[in-house]
This record gives sequence, structure tokens and C-alpha cells, in this order.
Amino acid sequence: MKELFAHYNIGHFINQPTNRTEFEIMRFEEMDEPEVDDIHKHTFYEILWTEKGISKQTIDYKEYEVLPNSLFFISPNQVHQFEEWKPLQGGTILFTEDFFLLNHNNKDKLFELSFLDNFYANPCIELSKTNFEEIKQTIDLIIIEQRRTDKSQAITQSLLHILLTQVQRCIDTDTEKPLSKKYLVVYKQFKNLLDKHFTENKTVSFYASQLHITAHHLNLINKEVTGKTASEVIRARSILEAKRLLTFTDKTVSEIAFELNYTDSSYFAKAFKIETNLSPIAFKTEMSEKYRTSKVSS
Repeated sequence: MKELFAHYNIGHFINQPTNRTEFEIMRFEEMDEPEVDDIHKHTFYEILWTEKGISKQTIDYKEYEVLPNSLFFISPNQVHQFEEWKPLQGGTILFTEDFFLLNHNNKDKLFELSFLDNFYANPCIELSKTNFEEIKQTIDLIIIEQRRTDKSQAITQSLLHILLTQVQRCIDTDTEKPLSKKYLVVYKQFKNLLDKHFTENKTVSFYASQLHITAHHLNLINKEVTGKTASEVIRARSILEAKRLLTFTDKTVSEIAFELNYTDSSYFAKAFKIETNLSPIAFKTEMSEKYRTSKVSS
């Protein structure tokens, strides 16, 4: 399937597209405006911290209000709409998966963080003033380290791990029943597989067998993490791609249904309406008017 959106690495956000840097931290007031499309995908993780000011962020058709004393997380491959950041006080941390996992062979360490790669969690976390100040102290330490002439990648990575662990502690403290790390890891493994196979209309049993668990267990894990069954998560991923194709291309409903391996366009339309409460045509009309002013169709 042809990629609809520009995929940017960290270098693009410091206006050095050929720079293969895997970590950057910048305060908003020190940033130059990145030369990127308003609507795009990242190849990296981004954490926005906001000390003062209010902004809006849009990820895959969902708009979020970002308030003071908050963190906002953007994961790789999410469709993000670039918003105005100049009036804000705060900044952004950009890092790749490889940087996070440097000298750590177990990818589960990244998957265990509930607020990353979980498209069902709210990417905006509002913190108490005390918790935000504690996290801000770690951010300040990272900034100080990055400004040294003899800055250390190992120290920066350790401070990033501390920061993310602090965030997870805040989430767990505010959650009546924190998610099982084991369930989170399996869910994210499932999500990765789904991103590779969603156009093939694979069954729950297919994904379960790939993960070496039963379909029942996969359903249980999905219900625990997302509140949805595995079948519902599979359908939602397919419909998300349909929403992107309807918004940003001139393909017909039938062409999109065929591309996503639906047996016929009427079945696709029914599945689409279950997910969105709109017919594909109504959705296309509404969203094309809203988004295509800022992006030319493929």
C-alpha cells in the first residue's frame, strides 16, 4: 500500500534532514519552525511538556487540548497534525526506539510503558503541580547534560529512563488497578503484528497463533488493555486506514474496500458505520473539507 503521509525522522525537526540523530531535546522558545508537512508521521517517539499556555494536538482525527502541567505523547506511525507551539512555554523530547533500548536487548522494557504505543490510551497526561515539578527536574537535568561539550549518551539515556519511569509511576498511582505488564507487552506485540497484516483481514486465531497463545487469551488481554475484543481491535485498525484513504485520496469506496480485503463494498460500509456512526461517503465529505486544505491528495 502506498504511503499517504510524509515520514519524518528527528533530523527533520531540527531542519537537518540528513542528520541521523536519535535523541534531541528543545525548549519551544529556542526552536526554529520545522520544515515539515502539517500532517505527517514520525519514525520516533515525542514527548511535549507544557509549563504554560494551552494548545491543541490532533492524532488520527482525535483532537486533544493540552493544558499547563501536562505531557503529550506521540508514538511512531501515528498521523499527527502539527499545531502552533510558539505561544507555549515548555518543550519537546524526541527519541528513537534504538536510543531507548541502547545496551538493552529486551524490547519488552519499552512495551511495558503503558502510555507509549497504546492507541487506546489518552496521549495527554495532566499532572499535579508536585508531580510535574518532579518530572521537570529530570527534564532540566537532561537539558543540562545535552548542553555539555562532553555530553554522555549513556547518561542521557539513563535520565530518559528515569523520566519515563516517573511518568509511569504517576499513571499507576492514579489508576485503581494498573495494567499487567505482561498483558501490555502481549497487546503491543499483537498491535505490531496487526500493523503488518491489517490489509489481509486475518482472523483472531491467526494473531493468537503468531503470539503462541489461544484466541480466548488474546481476547482477554485486549479487553483488559483496550476495553475491546481482539476482533473489534482488528476492525478498528482496518477502519482507521479506510478513514485515512477516504480523507487523503480520491479513491472510491469500492476501491478502498477492495484494497482492505473486504468481500464487498456494502459489508465494508456496514463495518465502517459501526465504527464511526457515518457512512464512508458522509465521512469523506466531512473530513476532506476539514483536512485536505493542508495536504494535497496522493
